[in-house]
Amino acid sequence: MQIRDLPFTDPGMPDARSGPHFLRWLGRNQLGGQLKSLAWGLLHFGSIAVLPYLVGLSVQAVIDRSGERLAVSGAAMALCGITIALGDTMLHRTAVTNWITAAARVQQLLARKTAQLGSALTRRVAAGEVVAVSTGDVEKIGWFVEAASRFAAAALTVVLVCVGLVVYQPALGVVVAVGVPVLALAVLPLLPRATRRADHQREKAGRATELASDTVAGLRVLRGIGGEELFLDRYRSASQEVRTAAVRSARMWAVISAVQVLLPGLLLIAVVWHGVNLAREGRITVGELVTVYSAVTMLTYPLRHFEEIAMAYSFSRPSAKRAARVLSLQRTTHVGGDLGGHVGGDERRAPVETPAGDLYDPVTGLLAPSGRLTAVVCGDPDEAGRLAERLGGHAAFDDAEELPSVLLGGVPLDEVPLATARTAVLVQDKDPVLLSGTLRGLLDVPASGAVSADDALEAAQCADVLDALAQASVDEAPMDAHVTERGRSLSGGQRQRLALARSLVTDPDVLVLDEPTSAVDSHTEARIAEGIKGLRKGRTTVVLTSSPLLLDRAERVVFLHEGEVVAVGEHRELVHSEPRYRAVVTRETDEEQAPQTPTDIRSDIHIDIEETA
Repeated sequence: MQIRDLPFTDPGMPDARSGPHFLRWLGRNQLGGQLKSLAWGLLHFGSIAVLPYLVGLSVQAVIDRSGERLAVSGAAMALCGITIALGDTMLHRTAVTNWITAAARVQQLLARKTAQLGSALTRRVAAGEVVAVSTGDVEKIGWFVEAASRFAAAALTVVLVCVGLVVYQPALGVVVAVGVPVLALAVLPLLPRATRRADHQREKAGRATELASDTVAGLRVLRGIGGEELFLDRYRSASQEVRTAAVRSARMWAVISAVQVLLPGLLLIAVVWHGVNLAREGRITVGELVTVYSAVTMLTYPLRHFEEIAMAYSFSRPSAKRAARVLSLQRTTHVGGDLGGHVGGDERRAPVETPAGDLYDPVTGLLAPSGRLTAVVCGDPDEAGRLAERLGGHAAFDDAEELPSVLLGGVPLDEVPLATARTAVLVQDKDPVLLSGTLRGLLDVPASGAVSADDALEAAQCADVLDALAQASVDEAPMDAHVTERGRSLSGGQRQRLALARSLVTDPDVLVLDEPTSAVDSHTEARIAEGIKGLRKGRTTVVLTSSPLLLDRAERVVFLHEGEVVAVGEHRELVHSEPRYRAVVTRETDEEQAPQTPTDIRSDIHIDIEETA
């Protein structure tokens, strides 16, 4: 796998049972890249390992006054220098490729899971944790994948050097062979504490990130109520906790680094002291002493990779655990809804026929007949948002209890593949997002082809939006004009109407709109209501709204109170017969809900309609 081939056509089905399982799965899926990195690492470290032997030969050649052996050993050292440079360059290249491809794979998996779960993700996992997983955790996971192959090459080199020294000079080689494992294993007792401190740091960092996300999201409200400083103080406190945890973790790693420097130095002193005594006794030559000394000095380089892999695993393990937690989340199913595997089984299921028919929510008792425009009135906006998500087939929970699935034509939506459910039902929430690009690209979405972009724009009353885009891009047609990120150059009402046009172009079998006209004036709202009714004629449409203008044009109005359907009928009938409905629609206070005569009610309705005609 090369970087130019990213993104992956299919990132695979991860083993998300635990963090270590996920890391092993990543390693198996990048086995080719790991083997390449291992091969170049062996060339690099092996060439370095040969240098001490060549240095020893050169020293002995000088002592023996052998110019031929000195020339041969010098040429061999030059060749080793070339292979060291080549191996180091290619090792870095392959290791970084492994890091980038691993990070890209994890990011694709997270993006796919986010698309599967939608807004249900942040109800089941804290928003700060999702942000941490998709940013810093991805880097740490990639770091471990990159370091694994370099560590394997370093470990093999250390083993080969120790075996070679035992064969080359047993008297000193045994000392090195015994001392090196002690060096490699000396830090193991310190790793659990270092890992715990790293985990604690990550938890504090995730909490701070979550608090920062909440503060930024609600900054405008906080300023309005004067609570800005209170939340900033909370973030400062959380930030200081992160700093303290990071310092404690860094101290532990400083101790580990000191051990990695101290022990090799002690081993080197022991080897030199013993070697000098052997040379005095004539049991070894000076060249052999220089060779063993150089080999021990060289071993400190690959031994540093033991510390790196320990650090990489300690930091990546909690990151992998958090990523596995997110990736293990499933779109809930009921009878026969086993998704299979560890994650993402929904994508592996056999294609099924798209369900069609009446849309029914067993939780509230809402029924939206097929082919009709149904308006739903909820006294609680949050309840309306949850209902919209449920109607789209997303998982629904109440006090951590799973709620029954919405039925489309008698088929539970959470029992069909997600792609099929989204083909059947499209939900536009109350705060839709516009992606940057041209207006033509914005409306270039998967659609039935029955509704043109011009018809959708006209129904959504986007004429002024086209004029604004044309003025901003004098040399371009309005459809080719650039829409900025999230449509920031447009007003709230213009963004809302463009999002509505995009939904209308899609022309799904069932369209659910949550407050689609909350940011427009009453005259525009009345025309949009007529446009939706005309363009969606014969198609199932559910509009969650409390606007009298939309309600008056609906073929069927359903009133929900405390999460249950309490009244069904037409708008004018419900205004007359249901006081709670009238209170929500007309926004009456308790004092204003005095009994009205039928004549008064008809007059109020007539005035509302006349004002917006």
